[in-house]
Amino acid sequence: MERTIVFGGGCFWCTEAIFQMLKGVSKVESGYAGGDMTNPSYEKVSDGDTGHAEVIRVTYDPSVITYEDLLTVFFGSHDPTTPNRQGADVGEQYRSIILYQTDEEKVKADSIAKEIQESLTDGSHVVTQIVPLGKFFKAEDYHQNYFKENTSAPYCQMVIEPKIEKVKKRFAELVRQ
Repeated sequence: MERTIVFGGGCFWCTEAIFQMLKGVSKVESGYAGGDMTNPSYEKVSDGDTGHAEVIRVTYDPSVITYEDLLTVFFGSHDPTTPNRQGADVGEQYRSIILYQTDEEKVKADSIAKEIQESLTDGSHVVTQIVPLGKFFKAEDYHQNYFKENTSAPYCQMVIEPKIEKVKKRFAELVRQ
């Protein structure tokens, strides 16, 4: 039985492309969550005053890839110590956030975040929010499969492609061949 996980680690174009290449992942949808506005739009979220983050909803088969594996790739593919920023993307809509659906998911996310915090030796702190999922709002169609549809775009080549290569090397056993 498939399950879903919702989280954000900066631009959803980047996170979507990363998780689409993992074994056991059947669907990745870009969207918005974590705020109070009903029916947010990209323009409103980009303004930074909706409370929503750019997130992805990953549908996966837990018999192929575990929730813990997905969280490991999530934490390993962005900087969870940078508040409201990933690279050149700045604002609360780019925050690191995990939106759990069960108490078990919360416990596992807290545990992995704690392990990462304990491994940090530079004085930085994990700032990833771990909060209950209220509602996921699917982003506009032109945001779906963005990297696959726009591989020649400069942003895709300069920002997304290097992240994909990093994940392929670091988590090779989880990537589809």
